[in-house]
Amino acid sequence: MAMAQPESQGSLRSVDRGCKKMTANLDIILVGLNHKTASVEIRECLGFTGDDQDTALEKISALESVREVLLVSTCNRVEVLLTSTQTDAAVEAIIAFLADYHNFPVGEFKDKLYVHIGEEAVRHIFRVAASLDSMVVGEPQILGQIKSAYYQATLKKTSGVILNRLLHKTFFVAKRIRTETGIGDNAVSISYAAIELARKIFGALEGCRVLLIGAGEMAELAVEHLIRQRSGEILVANRTFDRGVELATRFGGRAIRMEEVPDALREVDIIISSTGAPDYVLKRGQVKKVLRGRRSRPLFFIDIAVPRDIDPNINRLNNTYVYDIDDLKGVIEENIEDRQKAALRGERLVDEAVIRFRQWYESLDVVPTIVALRRQLEDKIRAEAERTRQKLAPKLSAEDAEAFDKMAQALVNKILHEPTTILKKAEGHDNKASLLATTRKLFKLDD
Repeated sequence: MAMAQPESQGSLRSVDRGCKKMTANLDIILVGLNHKTASVEIRECLGFTGDDQDTALEKISALESVREVLLVSTCNRVEVLLTSTQTDAAVEAIIAFLADYHNFPVGEFKDKLYVHIGEEAVRHIFRVAASLDSMVVGEPQILGQIKSAYYQATLKKTSGVILNRLLHKTFFVAKRIRTETGIGDNAVSISYAAIELARKIFGALEGCRVLLIGAGEMAELAVEHLIRQRSGEILVANRTFDRGVELATRFGGRAIRMEEVPDALREVDIIISSTGAPDYVLKRGQVKKVLRGRRSRPLFFIDIAVPRDIDPNINRLNNTYVYDIDDLKGVIEENIEDRQKAALRGERLVDEAVIRFRQWYESLDVVPTIVALRRQLEDKIRAEAERTRQKLAPKLSAEDAEAFDKMAQALVNKILHEPTTILKKAEGHDNKASLLATTRKLFKLDD
């Protein structure tokens, strides 16, 4: 699927902006950038973490043009999913917010953004959750990250009827694709790619001593792959020492404090860093101090954090090699070939799901008319039934009165059955708007 791209710096209408809106008044919109459109330097400048993400979500929700909103921010993407009745204004407001919040000039990232509207926005979020748009097709982490983003949106009450339905459908689609296509088989991840790169550099990892900086999910995956490669001792450094001890104990390694990391560089061969720190965890000067004692033994850094943990200037030192998350792309490409067939089946399932969601979304135009028609008919039939019942009141038993009520409700259901069926069948057809307008005019529903 061709990615919707901005036409120019001056106008961020997507090339598929002309596609049919899902409803006449409300658009589902997605504005974002990812590993395909922006470098790690750009992504780390525009990313959100922790409390920062909560604050940003609240501020976006407060924008005048935004109805509902969800914010997804990971190592590989920053995306804002929202609904609005002012599509162009909402897109421009999101761009301005990103620039203002991060104090980052619009001109530095505007041409890296994509904008999806209507069906294309729905298709995009389905594909992202199913990991069809990931750097590593089939990786499971992104679904958990979207679930976490949705959870925050529900806590902050920034999601509503539309996004609630869309996200529940998103989770269903992702699960179905994973189950029916096997796209997640033979696990491949950023962490796996990092270990593969290390293996290619060293030939074999057996006996290599490894330092993990950060004890999160990425680190856990890296440890699992290292154990399969029969690496040597694994050291774990984490800002929360208890968490580092927990991970090290589970995998037979040794925990150290963050303050001990510079000294640990003297004894290890590979450093894999994946913290959430806002600045470099290791700087050039720290590494330079320990190189003499290593006696020309190479030191290999793999930085899988965004923002980056490892100062890229370390790469200029002798016998030191620094790779960041963008460098892993080449390694990843060699590991995804087996998933392409599964991805094709996944794309078909996504297309089916988009059609079903569109049908539900379009029904939002029909429902108010059906509800208004039912309310009008119920009021009139019940009023007539009540007048008749009052005339017959002396002769009616309690059972007769109950039968009158049931008859009135049955009449409403029988009379409305055909009109309701016809209106619902009109969903997705060109004559739907005309049919709705005629119905509302005939029954004076707008008076």
